[in-house]
Amino acid sequence: MTEANSFTVETDKCLQALNSLALPAKASHFCTLSQFHHVKQALDFATDNDLTVIPLGAGSNIVLASNLTGLVLSLNLLGITKQKGSTSNNDTVDVTFGAGENWHNAVIYTLKQGWYGLENLSLIPGNSGAAAIQNIGAYGVELADVLVSLKAVDIESGALLNLTNQECKFGYRDSIFKQSLKDKCIITEITLRLTKTPMVNLDYPALRAYFPESTTLPSPLLVSDAVCQIRRSKLPDPKELPNVGSFFKNPIVSAETLGRIQKEHSALDIELPFYPQDDGSIKIPAAWLVEYCHFKGFRRGSVGVHKDQALVLVNYNDVEGSDSASEILQLAREIQRSVKTEFGIDLEVEPRIYGSL
Repeated sequence: MTEANSFTVETDKCLQALNSLALPAKASHFCTLSQFHHVKQALDFATDNDLTVIPLGAGSNIVLASNLTGLVLSLNLLGITKQKGSTSNNDTVDVTFGAGENWHNAVIYTLKQGWYGLENLSLIPGNSGAAAIQNIGAYGVELADVLVSLKAVDIESGALLNLTNQECKFGYRDSIFKQSLKDKCIITEITLRLTKTPMVNLDYPALRAYFPESTTLPSPLLVSDAVCQIRRSKLPDPKELPNVGSFFKNPIVSAETLGRIQKEHSALDIELPFYPQDDGSIKIPAAWLVEYCHFKGFRRGSVGVHKDQALVLVNYNDVEGSDSASEILQLAREIQRSVKTEFGIDLEVEPRIYGSL
């Protein structure tokens, strides 16, 4: 353990308790950043010791398939601040989250303040900084819908970066931080524009079904409660059954591809669910594809596919001597091959994998 100018660098750190799949990978060097000036100190330490910088976040959207050689950073930059005079519209408010703020806790805080717009994103695991990397989305809302800007630190130069929503290049579960800025910066805070007037979004079928037909729309807090109940009914708690939530992205295909699949499977009398997108493309539920290929509830060794949600790969972690990391990647590959063979669709893994798939 090394004291590095008021923050501690640990060596050979076990990360099992710091990733939601509970994989027992280790970090050669590890530190927690609880203050902004720690970021520069960590970068200087990494440079002086020729270490790669690896931001960990809350560990809820990663698969640690191997040990990490480098300086692993656990960001604990906290704080929720209402920006004064940030908008000319009295109906909106700009709110800044520290990158280490627990996302769900931050959502609930804003709702209690009467700042709305995040209720559909309730109970998504992880921290606020990672929310921007992933462009988290659920029940008809994405982070890109509300993010104004964010601040980050360039890992190589230490320069402070200010990026607008447009500069983040958000896409479906995607951003510039998964593309050209991947591994090149550390997000320190995000600023969101929320509304003071409740304007709930019930476009998603599961939410519409949750609320009976009435002339009165539910409040944002009630929508948040509904989202939490729906998510809990569909997704296992990682604290009880280790997982990273959805393991595969919903594939986006062309209308021609959809037509081909429907034609090839017309004799089987199946109804392939699909959702037309604004740009003419088609979104197909990955969970349906995985379930059709008979993987829902499947188990091998210490890992498997959850019995109620085909998108969730779980680590039962109850087989002595098993290699859960290898087993979960092997299962993911098998699912991808089966879906490719059956439908000609390439399933893309949603969490980041450290190691080889």
